[in-house]
Amino acid sequence: MHSVLFLAAENGALPGGKVGGVGDVVRDLPKALAGEGWRVRVATPSYGTLHRLTGAEKLGTVVTPFRGTQHEVEVWRLISDEGVENIILHHPLFEEHGAGRIYFDEDIDRPFATDANKFAFYCIATACWIRSLDCPPDIVHLHDWHAAFYLPLIEYSHEFDKLRGIRTVFTIHNLSYQGTRPLDGDESSLAAWFHPVEFNRDSIADPVHTHCINPMAAAIRLADRVSTVSPTYAQEICRPSNPDVGFIGGEGLESLLQDAADEGRLAGVLNGCFYGDSPGRRPGWQRILSMLEAQLHDWQLKAPANEAHKLALERVATMPKRRPQHLVTSIGRLVAQKATLLLHADATGETSIERIANKLGRNAVIIVLGSGEASYEARMLDLAARLPNLIFLCGYSEVLADPVYHAGDLFLMPSSFEPCGISQMLAMRRGQPCVAHAVGGLRDTIRHGETGFLFEGNTPDAQADAFVETTLAALRLRAEDPVAWDNIRKAAAAQRFDWASSAQQTIKALYVDDHD
Repeated sequence: MHSVLFLAAENGALPGGKVGGVGDVVRDLPKALAGEGWRVRVATPSYGTLHRLTGAEKLGTVVTPFRGTQHEVEVWRLISDEGVENIILHHPLFEEHGAGRIYFDEDIDRPFATDANKFAFYCIATACWIRSLDCPPDIVHLHDWHAAFYLPLIEYSHEFDKLRGIRTVFTIHNLSYQGTRPLDGDESSLAAWFHPVEFNRDSIADPVHTHCINPMAAAIRLADRVSTVSPTYAQEICRPSNPDVGFIGGEGLESLLQDAADEGRLAGVLNGCFYGDSPGRRPGWQRILSMLEAQLHDWQLKAPANEAHKLALERVATMPKRRPQHLVTSIGRLVAQKATLLLHADATGETSIERIANKLGRNAVIIVLGSGEASYEARMLDLAARLPNLIFLCGYSEVLADPVYHAGDLFLMPSSFEPCGISQMLAMRRGQPCVAHAVGGLRDTIRHGETGFLFEGNTPDAQADAFVETTLAALRLRAEDPVAWDNIRKAAAAQRFDWASSAQQTIKALYVDDHD
């Protein structure tokens, strides 16, 4: 039986073990690989809580050198129903800034410092554990920069000579976060973590800031295979970013990625989605309003001073009893990647969502579900206060998300870039066509005019205009040609981007050589 070990900061298979999309992939792809006959283990830090989950068993301890001191790291295991072995590494360093906290919001003058300490320690502890195994994995599959420190360690530390024969795969989920830290001169630096290992600095340094280690750059250089989470994103990141024309590409690593592509080491494998559950009947308007009200009351109890919750409750209470002609929805993190075009202002100062809301008027209600950076939350709150047909839900709820996906008529996903995206798949799964920017995984999952609607543009202004125009055109089609709209809706619901296909492509493109 072939075996693979995942290294990732998040694991959605463990309650409290995820923040975003990485956790979803690390939850779902291992199950699909197990279904293909592979032995799959997933190693993550405990963050002070995960090792306490019901059913977890302690396997032992592993001695780990870090910052010139030997540490004992506890190794726990929790086996899923699908047979995936969730390995949990426990040590006080993993909960240094609060139990259960996966990421730490660092001061701007020391980016990634705290998290880099934590994940560098996690990588060397995992390497020490692998070295102790009687049956090590055939593949070590690393996810994003948090797991990337593993590769320089096994390449340059004689402590891990026996691990160099294990095939390595590095998956890029989002190039915007690279984990760059100084090579030395700081307590959060390569020299502080792994002294006295002698590294080849040229192979691990940031392409621009050569006095720093860039773990993502190092992994791209050193991994046997590099992958991204969609074929189009794999092409985009081989080109330099150009924010002036609204293009986000390689974020400074494009030359390394082009080298990997030229060497046949780079592949794009589309993420999947689960389709097994039956959605049942589409929830009615009053049902949706009741669910929104219940969720908002719950949030308000936890954060009574939150103005967004108060405003949303007031807005829900004043909604017409009849379902609007169009129910437009958007679910996603309020960060630059997701919200820049949504909140892009035209020459008059009107934002994209404002233009859409004003044009639709009483014929539509727009529901935005998401939270994120404070500045984007504040801007969305300001818009919600001025737009009577906008309901802004500042937070996230799995219980609420699926009914919103199911009830909506048109889903908005104007991401500036999108490595893969899951929200569009979830909306389509429920028969809700999407308006999306034709980038990354959005281009790979939506066919314009057949399963949804795509827009483009050569500048941010042009992209925002195209987003507004495409949204309004889609809703005109819905109002004027119900038959054509129903065909698009049904075609969207019929799409299948399943995890079994993703697992098969992962094995073929990343795990097995042609001669194997």
